[in-house]
Amino acid sequence: MTDLVSIITPSFNSAEFIEDTIQCVLDQTYKNWEWLITDDLSRDNTVEILNNYKDPRIKLQVLEKNGGAGNARNKSLERAQGRYIAFLDSDDLWYPEYLEMMIDYMKEKNAELVYCNYSRCDEHTMQPILKDFEADTVVTFSNLLKTCRLAPVSTMYDTKRVGKFFFPVKSKREDHVMWLNLLREIPEGHPLKQTLAKYRMRENSVSRKKKNIIKDQYLVYKDFMGFSTVKSLYYTANWALNGFLKYSKFFN
Repeated sequence: MTDLVSIITPSFNSAEFIEDTIQCVLDQTYKNWEWLITDDLSRDNTVEILNNYKDPRIKLQVLEKNGGAGNARNKSLERAQGRYIAFLDSDDLWYPEYLEMMIDYMKEKNAELVYCNYSRCDEHTMQPILKDFEADTVVTFSNLLKTCRLAPVSTMYDTKRVGKFFFPVKSKREDHVMWLNLLREIPEGHPLKQTLAKYRMRENSVSRKKKNIIKDQYLVYKDFMGFSTVKSLYYTANWALNGFLKYSKFFN
């Protein structure tokens, strides 16, 4: 019998893209999943679209107050019953083999966490606009401090081995803090060097406005990791440089 996968999704004003995301989950070759969608008080018809799908594996919760993506993910995590935790934002896509191949690879490597390549695509056409982000190295707490190799769309972990890890709701870099906390508890995460996901690069995405979030990244190290000012500045500088290399078309 296959183990249950819990798919964690926050949604907010996602009506334009969410039907494609729904279809990519329904198309998965691995069928033993539950999809825990937490809607963060959308003002469009996202909830109406979701309610049109009657698959009992899709479990929607609508919040009464907007609390941000980290809070919405936490609400889904609280309800999750699966052994494996996978993250899928409401505008991103997986290839049909994503869940199956990630779980098989995790078992092959006897790993607590695995991540894969993903395409970085235009938000409207979903055609690649940068070269694929490559899962090119074993990830550790140490190297994750300098650049965040782990993206929600392309990373999975095993709760039987490590338990659940929640997102800090007071950080705009909540995913990086969560991955760092997780990697503090395990030796390493393993790269599956195959493209199995598509990340939609949206023009208004907070994650792409690097100049606006230098301070937030600094606080990852200063407040959440407890580093000194000098150490926090050192890692912030490394993160900024690696972020430029990651998203600059000149280097891609």
